[in-house]
Amino acid sequence: MEEPWPMKGYGRQYGILIYLRRYGDDLAGFQKLKVLNLVPLPQGKLPIGTRWVFTNKKDDSGVIIRDKAHLVVKGFYQQEGINYEEVFAPVARLEVIRILLAYTSYMNFTVYQMDVKTAFLYGKVKEEIYVC
Repeated sequence: MEEPWPMKGYGRQYGILIYLRRYGDDLAGFQKLKVLNLVPLPQGKLPIGTRWVFTNKKDDSGVIIRDKAHLVVKGFYQQEGINYEEVFAPVARLEVIRILLAYTSYMNFTVYQMDVKTAFLYGKVKEEIYVC
């Protein structure tokens, strides 16, 4: 699947507006939750690189309904013991989700689903991480 490039298919002025709007969602989330601060790099610290990933959100028929941009860390540059100690992602097992849904159906409960746009920004990190 080809990922979109921010300026592709747009005139210069319109392309710049689209480009800034895409970046704005992630940057606004960083500012709102105070998870990113601009600081000088301390001596002896190595920053981890970042890059922007562009995607399109599509509806069921494949029509693009929204452009998205996410700032991601190039985690493959990290070294164990230097940048991190352990890595894990708390994810519910499929069996647990099935049991939960079966129970809610049995008890005739209503199930609500939601999406948190900036969920990854709510995690707590003990270490200081420097990115560039």
